[in-house]
Formats: sequence, C-alpha cells, structure tokens
Amino acid sequence: MGASSNWSWHAALLCLLSIGAEVLCDCTDRGIQIEGGNFTLTKELKKGSLLIYSCNEGYYPYPHLNRICQENGSWKPAPKRFPPQRCKVVECPDPNVLENGNVSPPEVQYVVGNETSYDCYPGYTLRGSSKRICLPNGKWSGSTPICSRDSGAACPDPGVPPGASRAGNMFEIDDKVIYTCNSGLFLVGSKERVCLENGQWTGTEPACYYKHTFDTPQEVAESFGGAIKGTLTITQSLNDTQEGRYIRISKSGTLNIYIGVDISESIGKDDFEKARDAVVTLIKKIASFSVSPNYDIVFFSSEVYRVVNILDFFSANVELNKVIEDLETFKIENKNTGTDLNLVFKSFENQMAYIKQRAGEEGFKAHRHVLILFTDGAYNMGGSPEPAVARIKNMVYMNHTVENHVGTRDDFLDIYIFAIGSDIFDDDLQPLTVGTGGRHYFRLLKNEELQETFDSIIDESEVVGMCGLHMDYEREESRESQRKRYPWWAFVTVQVAGRISENCLGSLVSPDFVLTAAHCFASVGSLQDIVVEIDNGRGSLSKY
Repeated sequence: MGASSNWSWHAALLCLLSIGAEVLCDCTDRGIQIEGGNFTLTKELKKGSLLIYSCNEGYYPYPHLNRICQENGSWKPAPKRFPPQRCKVVECPDPNVLENGNVSPPEVQYVVGNETSYDCYPGYTLRGSSKRICLPNGKWSGSTPICSRDSGAACPDPGVPPGASRAGNMFEIDDKVIYTCNSGLFLVGSKERVCLENGQWTGTEPACYYKHTFDTPQEVAESFGGAIKGTLTITQSLNDTQEGRYIRISKSGTLNIYIGVDISESIGKDDFEKARDAVVTLIKKIASFSVSPNYDIVFFSSEVYRVVNILDFFSANVELNKVIEDLETFKIENKNTGTDLNLVFKSFENQMAYIKQRAGEEGFKAHRHVLILFTDGAYNMGGSPEPAVARIKNMVYMNHTVENHVGTRDDFLDIYIFAIGSDIFDDDLQPLTVGTGGRHYFRLLKNEELQETFDSIIDESEVVGMCGLHMDYEREESRESQRKRYPWWAFVTVQVAGRISENCLGSLVSPDFVLTAAHCFASVGSLQDIVVEIDNGRGSLSKY
C-alpha cells in the first residue's frame, strides 16, 4: 500500500528541503506496515490522514491502534523498529483476585482460549461461574465467581471482578465498597457501590477493560435493548394477579430522544456511515412500539449540523418517513478538523430549555429525555462537556437532591455513550453517562457491529404481549405470513352445531384479554362454542 520505498525517501527529502518555504508535506509509507494485519488510510498519505490498523479476531494492533499524518509530513506516533507494529493476541484481565478461593491453572498471562476453574475454601460457597474462558473480545465468559458464606450481613458479598481490587469488606446497610483496576486497565461500571436497606448494592457490577476490550453486539443489545423495551412498551396487567411491564413514562407523558453522531476527522467515513445506519435502524425499531417519541438528531465536529429538529415535532411539522429520508441522504461535505463535544450537549440543553419553557414547569415533569451519542470522545475544542451534562441533570431532576428525593426523578434522564472509532478516550466519555438500572457506556470494536447491535435490540421471541410491535416480513397474502407480521392478532372462531358461524379478528391487549367486535357473539350458546387462536411467538398457533 502506498508509494515505493525509494519514492518515500525522495518525498521525505523534498519535504525537509521545503519546510522553510512553508510547503506542507505528505507522509510516507515507510515503517507503517503491521505484521499479521492490515491498515487503511482515510486520506491516503496526505496531511490529516488517519491510519487505522486492523487484526484478525482474537488479536489487536500493538503498540498503537492508529497514527495520524501531521502537517510536517511525519506520523504521530512515529513508527519504530522496536517494538515493531504487529498483531498481538488478546489478553484477559488477571482472574487471580478471587477472595477465599483458588484459581487454576495459575498463569502469568491469560490469553484467548485459556480456561480457568474456581473452587472455594472450606466453609465458603461458590456463587457465579465455576469455569470461565478468555474470549476474543478480552472478557471472561460467564459471571464473576464469588466465594462467600452466610455472615448475616444486609447485602451479599459483591465480589471482585478480574483485574480489579476492592476496598471495603463490610456489607451492612450504608457500607461502601470501592473498586480500582490494575495497571494497564480502566474501570467500566460503578467505581463505588453502597449497601441499601433492601439488601441490594447501588450501581452496576464494574469490570476492568484493556484498550483492546470491547462489547459484543449481543451484550449491547441485552443491556441497551432491555432499557429501550422498558422505556417504550405500554403493556400492563389488568388485574392484580398477573405481572405486567411498566412504562417509565405515563401514557400522557412525552419521550424526547436526542441523538448526536461524530463526523470529525478522527471518525472515518465508514464509521460515520455505520453509525448513521444504526440510528436509522434504531428509529425504525422504536417506531414499532405504541409510543411515538420526538427526535432531535445532529451530526457534529467543530460545528453542529441539525438534521432533525425536535421543535418541529411539537409543531406537528415533521413526518417519521421524512426523518429517515433526511438521515439516509445526509452526506459529509467539508469535515472540520476540530471536535466540540461540549457544543453538542449545550445544543441539546438549549432544546430542552425551550421545551420546558413551552410545556411549563408542571408539563415538563411528564417529559422523559434520552440522549444517545456516537463518538470517540476526542474533543479538542470547546472544553469539557461535563458542566453542560450537570446543567441538563439539574434541569430534568428539577433541583431534587439524592439525599432528599431518592429516585424521584432518576428515571426521567438517560445518557448513553456508544464509543466508536479506532482510538477511544474512555476517561473523558464515561463521566458523561447518566441513568439507572443498567449500563450506559458501550465500546464497539468494529462499527459494522452497530447495525447488528440495533437489529438485535428486539428479541422476536418476546414479541407476544408487546402491543404494536411487528416482525419485518415481506407482505404476502397467506394467513401464516400475516400472523408473523402482526403477532398481536387473534383469530376468533364461533361454532354453532358443529358449523362455523363467525370468523372474526381480534387484538391481544393484555396477557388475559382479546378485544374483538361484539356482533361476533350474537349466536353463541356457550363458551365451548368460541375458539381463539394466537401466534405463540414460535411460528405456531395456540388455541383457547
């Protein structure tokens, strides 16, 4: 890839001779190759070009994930012979942090494919996985093993995840545990957890990541998709004996979704397109539910380009098909080299302030807000966005403090960060996440996985009972295909004297009730005359 070695040296010499005349130079391809992998260039060898390394599954680029061509014609970081750029086998965090038990076999380093076994000292009981395997994404399979015994404490032992250390061994109400990660790792999840009166720990179980650790589409779909379903589904029990789902806003409430997609120089064109396509997929998925959110969608670098304005939804001046069309046709024209992440949050803050002014103090209380950002976090202008996030939280929480109003407004704001790009600034991004009940920070190794992630957010096996959600099958005339496309449909058949007198359609409105037309039952003599057929979500009918 690139020019020949002789031309590279010739170009470098010309560049050095020209620097005094303020002539900007291209980079050379000398020393940028990677052993066992490949690389791509966003702008060939021109200044500002981002060189991105890639390796096969189970390996990662070492010692650098990428390089950038500077204006003086040199790469940053500069290629070196020692250590050479190569694909290195993925390593998992050290599991030998298990308290009150043994880990076998003992290894200096645990890499992809290594299997470990766990057993506890006498008097202790194992919770979690007894065997784990180091996976290609740099994580251990299964769940964190914990050796504990019934101590009568208010909360169970929260354990220590691989690669971490924990301060705090008292598990009574209000006791606190604090986690830190070993050298070379960073913490994702809750650094600090507190034992509550209900016997639960606050926050989510932390994990220690390497820079090469990433979340699989399945993991993201389970966490983020579960939150989406909990937010959007309006199906609730009509009696006191059947459990139902609970929507996190009232039926008279409003859901506002703000989406920002990074299009700066550090995000390649392919990364941008995958993120944009993922947003389109997400909107289509959400459109399957009976809640219709309002959207504010922007692309950003040093400036903010608003593709969809949330204020148009309140003025009834926008259609969802037009939103999707505008997204699909949006193209990057003149990308700016800077990135102002603070400007994005301030833009969303201004939109929320206008909505609050329009709805009034009381009306604004019924609004839920979900912010979704796709970025690598490499902002180089505008300052930290943390103050803007703090103001957004204050606006939504309405000055309620944690001490006096535990949980009163927590469910009205979520900020999700999808870390994309070849080099992610985790320390800058993680503090921006907001929300309860699950993870809000995700790292994806390959941005083509974004599409797969959002495609799998809805588990079709759970579709029955989700009023208004259909599976995307081609339209056909057969009854079978109609059942697949509209699984909430019910077929009601009435038989009199062994002969069918009525064929009616109904709709599943709860786990216990089907709504249909009253005239269907004009000739019914007994309940045995009625047969209700409902798709069971596995491609066959259940009769009642």
